Formats: sequence, structure tokens, C-alpha cells
Amino acid sequence: MEQQNEGGDIVSELVKIKGVDTTLTLTCAGMLKWHDGQRLRCLTVEKEVLGFSTVGSQVFVKTVVETPGLCCVGGGDKGLTRKTFVFEPLSEGSLQLWSRKLGQYIDSLGRPKKLLIFVNPFGGRKSATKIFAADVKPLLDDANILYTMQETKHQLHAKEITYKMDLSMYDGIVCVSGDGILVEVINGLLEREDWDSAIRMPLGVVPAGTGNGMAKSLLDLVGYPCTALYAVLAVIRGHKRSLDVATILQGETRFYCVLMLAWGLVADIDIESEKYRWMGSARMEFYALQRIFHLRTYNGRIYFVPAPGFEAFGDELSGHTVECAKGICARGQNQEGMINIQQHGYRDSNIDLQSLNWRTIEGPFISVWLHNVPWGSEDTMAAPDAKFADGYLDLIIMKTCSKLPLLALMAEMNNGKYVKSPHVLYLKVKAFILEPGSQIADPSKEGIIDSDGEVLARGKGTYNCDQKSLLTYGKLQITVDQGLATLFTPI
Repeated sequence: MEQQNEGGDIVSELVKIKGVDTTLTLTCAGMLKWHDGQRLRCLTVEKEVLGFSTVGSQVFVKTVVETPGLCCVGGGDKGLTRKTFVFEPLSEGSLQLWSRKLGQYIDSLGRPKKLLIFVNPFGGRKSATKIFAADVKPLLDDANILYTMQETKHQLHAKEITYKMDLSMYDGIVCVSGDGILVEVINGLLEREDWDSAIRMPLGVVPAGTGNGMAKSLLDLVGYPCTALYAVLAVIRGHKRSLDVATILQGETRFYCVLMLAWGLVADIDIESEKYRWMGSARMEFYALQRIFHLRTYNGRIYFVPAPGFEAFGDELSGHTVECAKGICARGQNQEGMINIQQHGYRDSNIDLQSLNWRTIEGPFISVWLHNVPWGSEDTMAAPDAKFADGYLDLIIMKTCSKLPLLALMAEMNNGKYVKSPHVLYLKVKAFILEPGSQIADPSKEGIIDSDGEVLARGKGTYNCDQKSLLTYGKLQITVDQGLATLFTPI
């Protein structure tokens, strides 16, 4: 029977490294240690070791380390480098022991063994296929992770596959794309008959689109740059965190959202700037200037259930009574301003919308923005206080603002400080209803409702208004389910 040595190490034996005999140790804490001349070298298996293979009498340990080398101490943002560490046990028995013990330790970390990978060749700069080949595939191969790569052929292709696939074949789904493919996957999982178990499938995101808000939000948690390398490492290491999922409901139509919903200025910039896609990411800044200098304001009204500590925002629905029928109707004494709240959710949902404390804000509005995570894109910190699984959405409202202050405000969106502006209302909500209206300057024109970078509804006279959209430009309801989905995360 195999036993640990007296020092509590998993295995510690004499091996050859670069032709020199030295003692190599795998500690119970998951450190590989050896001496290289007068210097102690070490690797943290959980953080730095991707996987290993044996060729003949040698063991090849595939790693990713801070440049310039393998060292116990270090610091700073030096970037990462793939390296292979080779050692040779002195006997066949020792080789088998090392293979078994190192494999068992890596398996104990709970890393995924087989992944389905969606690659969107059409998103962003159309670089996802190259990113997969250059950054994703080599790391997965080093980590001995099996995978099926599927290029998406058309919009909603990832949703169609996820809806029908045998989930038991995989330990996770990874999206090499912008945020849109992740949203498709979430919607596919939640529309399945077995949604309750399907939505527990861990999901990974590798930035390869225009916005990359989810990848940025995850990697920024630990100060990592928003790159494919760091994103793939988060998947390989197998750490997980919960993610709130918002349900957008209009009539019998539902759409599941994990990043944001926008109406007004932000939605107009996001969607209408598509006509300048040839400019790359600069199209956003370019078109934002156009929209600010030709600023639109919109009629409309919002209703919301504030999170604790935000009850002072908005106006009370004073004098209203609540009547339950198919949904919930809150009516004013004069029968105006009716709110039709539809009960919704998953089969075991216990959200009681009837008992919640609804408040309201009436337009005009420049912009209404709901966010689930901090970053809307790699350079836009939309909601600095947003949490992944707090059960609330962050609501950002701009009602009135002149052009020059608005320009200054937009310039601070890269660090989130814009929310401190007196022109911005920033709060957290549990549920939300949007009643979008027409443009104030031209009532014959309406607006765009945008969720996670895709058009949900196009009003009259808007950009590409003749194109079909999922919802009509009218009242819609949003609630949030806490921690419903699961993401691969750096920590």
C-alpha cells in the first residue's frame, strides 16, 4: 500500500532534471519543488500546471507561468508564458508513481475534462477562429481537455444546438465570441424541458467580439487583462461562480438576459453604430458623438421594485390597490396608469410580485440602462457596484443633461465614475417595467430596446425598423433570478 512520506508530501523522489540528479517533491499543498543548483524552484499545480504527459521515461509537465521564468516568488503584471518542464524518474516504478500521483492531484482540482466550444466567426473583427487556433486550442491540448469545436453558422445557431444537445457528454460550454453567443446558450438551456439541471452547466467566455462585457467583468475581478489567454485559464482551472439571470417578459414571449438592457441613448449608440462596423470598436465613440450633438429624449415611464437602501428613489404608487387575476393589476384611484404585472418564472419560482413595493419615475428620459455585471464592454464600466449573484439589477437613468456635461459624463464611463454625476440616477432593483414612448422632438418616431447587444424591439422610424424583432415596442417586464446560471471564473 502506498503511503505519504514522513513529511506529509504526496511523493518525493530522486529524478533527473537537465541531466542532473535532484529531489523532486509534490507537496500536499500542491507544490512541485526541486533545487536547480543553489536555487529552489517551485510550481503551483493549481495555478501554473495545465497538464502532463509521459514520453518514454520522461514526464513533460505543461505549464503557464509569469515571465521570465519558473520561480516561487515574483509579482507585478509580467504577462504569462507557456513552458514545458521535463523530468525523468530513475525507474519504471517511479515513473508510474509520478504519473498516478500527479494525475490524481490534478483530478482532485475539479477541472473540466470535456468541453463544447462555440466559435463565432462573424462577430467583432471576425477573429474568433484565429483566436481559437492560436490561444484556446494549444492551452486545452496542454491541459489534456477533450473538446468539440462548433463554428456557429447563423444567428441563434448556438441556441438551437444547446436546446437539443446531450449535456451529459460535456463538463462545460465555452463561447469564443462576444457576449451574444453566451446569451444564446443561456436561452437554449432555459428553454429545455430539463432546464433545472441544464442551467447548472458551467459556461465559459473567451473574448473574441466587439464588446466582451462578461469576459471583462470576470477577469477584472482579479485584475487580469481581458485576453483570451487569461479567459481560457479560468476555464481550465475550473473555478465557478453563480450568475443572476434576468427574464424579460412581454405577453407570452420571454427572453433571458445576463448582461444588460438599454433604451434611449445607450441603445441607439449600440445598435445604430452598426452602420459603421467597418471602423471596428471606434465606431462606438464616433457615433456617440453624433448622438450627443443631436441628442434625443424620449417620453415614457418606468416602474421598479427598489433593493433595500434605495426605497427613496422614484415616486410611490399612492392610492393604488392591487387586484389579482391572471397577473397583477395595480390601479390608481382614477383608473389611469394601470400596471399589468404578469407572474412568471420557472416551475418552482417563488417570486411574489404582488407583495413587492413598486415605485415609478416618469420621463422624459435620455437613457435607461439595466446592468447585471459591472462592465458593458472592455472599455465601459457601466455599473461599478454590480455583483454577479446579488439578486438585483443595477439601474442607471439619465433624465436631463445638456450636451457639454453629457460629453464629460461619457468620458468617465471607462472607470464608472460617471454614476456619481448629478445627472445620473443609480440604484439597484429586483423587478422592473418599461413603458417606452416616442421621441419628444418628433412623436412620429420611437426608439430601440437593446438587450446584450441584440435588438429586442424597434419602434416606428428607427434604424432598420422594417426588420423583424423578438418583441414589439411596448411595455415589458423584467425580473431577476438570483444565481441561476454558473460561470467558469478566475477565482
